[in-house]
Amino acid sequence: MLDLATLRKNLMETAAQLALRGYRLDTEAFSALESARKQLQIDTEALRQKRNDLSGQIGRAKAQKQPTDALMAEVGQLGDVLAVNEHALAELLAKQEAFCLMIPNLTHASVPVGKSEHDNVEVRRVGTPKTFSFTPMDHTALGELAGLIDFETAAKLSGSRFVVLRRQVARLHRALIQFMLDTHIQHGYQEMYVPYLVNETTLRGTGQLPHMADDLFKTNDERGLYLIPTAEVSLTNLVRDAILNGADLPLRFVAHSPCFRKEAGSYGKDTRGMIRQHQFEKVELVHIDTPDRSYESLEQMVSHAESILQKLELPYRVLSLCTGDIGFGAAKTYDLEVWLPSQNTYREISSCSNTEAYQARRMMTRFRDAANKLDFVHTLNGSGVAVGRCLIAVLENYQDEAHNIAIPTVLQPYMGGLKTLSMKE
Repeated sequence: MLDLATLRKNLMETAAQLALRGYRLDTEAFSALESARKQLQIDTEALRQKRNDLSGQIGRAKAQKQPTDALMAEVGQLGDVLAVNEHALAELLAKQEAFCLMIPNLTHASVPVGKSEHDNVEVRRVGTPKTFSFTPMDHTALGELAGLIDFETAAKLSGSRFVVLRRQVARLHRALIQFMLDTHIQHGYQEMYVPYLVNETTLRGTGQLPHMADDLFKTNDERGLYLIPTAEVSLTNLVRDAILNGADLPLRFVAHSPCFRKEAGSYGKDTRGMIRQHQFEKVELVHIDTPDRSYESLEQMVSHAESILQKLELPYRVLSLCTGDIGFGAAKTYDLEVWLPSQNTYREISSCSNTEAYQARRMMTRFRDAANKLDFVHTLNGSGVAVGRCLIAVLENYQDEAHNIAIPTVLQPYMGGLKTLSMKE
């Protein structure tokens, strides 16, 4: 969440910055809450001070063996009023926190200003899309040739936006996961295995709650746990409520996990194939770093995600997202988009973001620097990369006219030396 001190001191300037990302900050509502909080806090402190003064008078009266009944009665009455005030103040602070939890992060000065994805800025392109001598098939049509990508059975099991992968395609999917994990471990990440079900506090820490409540799957038991939309949630919360040693930073975590999303608001989008699923796999990267290094850390994370596509020899481009397209908690985001021949365009396969101290304030995650001063860490997250979309890219970019898929060289050891996968077997 945003720094309350910043909101209090620079409310209108903050509102103007948030407007760049299409968010209207209700300054009147915040000012009303803040005014009520100030007055109630002043009144409550005054009552506490008066009670303390009276308690002192009672102590002195007792020492002088003077009557204290009237003073004690007044203290009792003050205590009742103080209890009412303290309860009201707690409720008001909770309302203010709920208000602030729905405010997105401020964007970094380097983020391009824009209203939609059309205003994102291309940073670079790597690789040249292959020219086919035939019309390339999309992954859905390829998978249907031998039932290796099976949406019909998945729909019978679960409904729309699910898939069953069979035989060599399932193995290729698993190979991609192992390859990505091994690559990122070589980059210096600590591999983690984390829970796929988490509580409300955990999701609030990384900003998915309350903002993304409609897109989350929730259990119906007494604990009300949620299925994670990304391993970012579990990985980042590993340091919740912690005071870290600055000398130990950066921390770099990597984990493979399924991700679960209702895809609320995506009706009619990407209904064909595996592009947009309720359940999909990702290899997630998380950095915990100091404020002075976090943007260098972001560039490193992007390069680590890029290395996956480079090793697979897949054409891709890097975009800097504009203020109108950036995610709720991000201060700056780069998207990696991979080339899909069937669509004749680039599609997102990774998103790498620096949230600065936005998540750290929610999680109360701080560090001590060399001077023993406490400050909030900066948290970063990114896909390294989305496994299903990477599978799509490999199938489509490596197909031939006979419907065979050439296995990328780096994946062949993970496929038992297999060099070609037939989609007609």
